[in-house]
Amino acid sequence: MRPNVSALMADNHAQVLIIGGGINGLATFRDLSLQGVKVALVERNDFASGASAASSHMIHGGIRYLENGEFRLVRESVTERNGLLKIAPHYVKPLQTTIPIFTTFSGILAAPMRFLTHKQSKPTQRGALLIKLGLSIYDSFSSGGGTVPPHRFLGRKKSLQELPALDPTVKYTATYFDASVHEPERLALDVLLDGLGEGSHARAANYVEAVGVSANRVVLKDRETGTSFEFSADLVINASGPWTDLTNQALGEASQFMGGTKGSHIVLDHPELLAACDGREMFFENADGRIVLIYPLKGRVLVGTSDLEADINEPAVCTEEEIDYFFGLIGEVFPNIRVDRSQIVYKYSGVRPLPRHEDTAPGFVSRDYRIVEGVLPGTETPLLSLVGGKWTTFRALAEHLAKEALAALGLDRRISTKNLAIGGAKDFPKNDKARDVWLAEHAALVGQDRALLLLERYGTRAAEVIEFLSAIGDSPFKSTDKLSTGELRYMVEKEMAVHLVDILMRRTSLAFTGEATDSVIAEVATEMQQLLGWSEPRTQAEIAKAQRSLS
Repeated sequence: MRPNVSALMADNHAQVLIIGGGINGLATFRDLSLQGVKVALVERNDFASGASAASSHMIHGGIRYLENGEFRLVRESVTERNGLLKIAPHYVKPLQTTIPIFTTFSGILAAPMRFLTHKQSKPTQRGALLIKLGLSIYDSFSSGGGTVPPHRFLGRKKSLQELPALDPTVKYTATYFDASVHEPERLALDVLLDGLGEGSHARAANYVEAVGVSANRVVLKDRETGTSFEFSADLVINASGPWTDLTNQALGEASQFMGGTKGSHIVLDHPELLAACDGREMFFENADGRIVLIYPLKGRVLVGTSDLEADINEPAVCTEEEIDYFFGLIGEVFPNIRVDRSQIVYKYSGVRPLPRHEDTAPGFVSRDYRIVEGVLPGTETPLLSLVGGKWTTFRALAEHLAKEALAALGLDRRISTKNLAIGGAKDFPKNDKARDVWLAEHAALVGQDRALLLLERYGTRAAEVIEFLSAIGDSPFKSTDKLSTGELRYMVEKEMAVHLVDILMRRTSLAFTGEATDSVIAEVATEMQQLLGWSEPRTQAEIAKAQRSLS
């Protein structure tokens, strides 16, 4: 039995039980832990492995939400974006974003109709005038933040000087700044570890599922062993994201809150396309009216995203039709750059945790969130269901959800998370000189290159990792220089990695960058076999699952 599961079974009560270990559930866990609340969190798969793992790696204010009239959400998102640049600078970085524009006045009449009806009309490109207006409003939300510069407009000549591979028929480009999150799953882990680090009053376990209610208690099932046990709480929070209705159903409370749409992405190893982007995200409207992006990241190019109706009961997968769609949109912006399937190193898909939207077009479904109050069936235990939410606003959302929980428990807030550094952001080097000083202090035990990789992966928590490696001994892998045997052990013991895919897809970027080769998979699996006592059939099953997940 895993230690974190044993801890839940040994003391099967908490003031708050959170079901769902995506970024919003984890952030709420951290917030409540900081308030001294006895809190427990369970996640049926790995932490941040659902909707949180299927993002576009962006922390953004949501300029396109202006057209939906969601001004509150945009203001909150811009504020949180600016805040995350300060409290999570190890993972959240400024992102220069360019919109290629091919018309001047287009969309001026269509946009008000979309604003008023939220219905999808005949696709009409947004022209320069409309985009200029939107960016001016967007800048106004950022005023006073001092975190990113205002937007700028260029005509065709200067646009092509900066981005010569652009479609030469471009009339203008508009460039502004948002932010990116380079390691979303690792940021989620930092949030979790912050909460756990507050003391034994905070406990969390992955691969544990809420499967029912019995005798006023939630029935939890350890999916690794099949063991079920009962757990009581004064308050239950359902933060299951797109699966909120399914969790409520398992608890005996039918709900129809969710109506998520599927979003897919592909990752390309394409040096020509990477160079064409010139370090910036290309963010634009495709011919069908859908907003899409081409985004350089980790030496690769991320392309997305689709926005399709989804069946939450079926696994979300990136289809061949979506890949064709992505290739087509690349051609609209960079017509002379050729792409083919051999350049795809990774693809992924997920369902957004959007509210039920009836006949509202997917692109116009609100990205805002709400909290629905209820009662755990057959009990008097309050049940709060989270509907909606997005990566950018996770801290503010968690603060709101924690406020509701504290009020229900009759407790006061002790500390705000607004300006509180997350995990490895504490004392993170602010410039190259400070980074070099940090490396000089920590490179003696692991070498300069390794220390830099660990700093990029963990932020300043890398110092703890280096101490761990020096204490237990460490050996490089033969198949990759991006991981070692000691670091793998750290991920298993300290970061609760359970399966091979947890390492390849979430504790590292090996899958994302296309570096999870068969030899890497086999070598990491063999080491995990030793660490976790896997049988040979279990090891082969883990390898097969990883290969299927990455195919």
